[in-house]
Amino acid sequence: MTRLLLIRHGQTPANVAGILETTIPGPGLTELGRQQAEALVEALGGEPIAAIHVSVMMRTSLTASPLAAHLALEPSVREGLHEIEAGALEGRADRDAVRGYLGTLAAWADGALDTPMPGGADGLAFFDRFDAAVARIVAEHPDDATLAIVSHGAAIRVWTGGRGANIDPAFTSSHELDNTGIVIVDGGPEAGWTVESWMGEPIGGAALEDEGAVDPAGAPLEDHRA
Repeated sequence: MTRLLLIRHGQTPANVAGILETTIPGPGLTELGRQQAEALVEALGGEPIAAIHVSVMMRTSLTASPLAAHLALEPSVREGLHEIEAGALEGRADRDAVRGYLGTLAAWADGALDTPMPGGADGLAFFDRFDAAVARIVAEHPDDATLAIVSHGAAIRVWTGGRGANIDPAFTSSHELDNTGIVIVDGGPEAGWTVESWMGEPIGGAALEDEGAVDPAGAPLEDHRA
């Protein structure tokens, strides 16, 4: 049984401003984001992590860097782990855009995976590429490996809600996942996945939480249902 540590990246300037930012390679981290990344060393440095995998977005590599250095591991950049694309809503921070983005994710959580993001892909396409990325990663390691995957708020929540056999998708819709929050799942692509724990706040605790950040990708979805 594989154990996945699904880690959301550290804070970015777009998170602070509430901008829908899903471009590749995207922005780096804020000073707080760098502190959050450093906190991963103390929190996870004792875990038996066999490998660290990151998305093609810069913020995940920067987040993984301190932990990877501590564990003497080289992060592997993987296609398919990137954030859910905002499509026509890219770069916007207005209420209608955020409602359109989160409302689409809420529709996927309710099972309407054929609902497209405005000007973008639908939920079926998201699960296809994220599932494929996870399957490739798992296949490269022993069955009992603990693997860290640094990805993105919306992507982790939607994937976990759709693939976690022991939780209802509504759980992930109603729970936040702040920067460097961690979701741990056990299982495998064929056997299925079980959610072991959900820690929505930054790994370093409330001291590394920015309550003033708008951060739509980490916010609950339930208030944005159509």
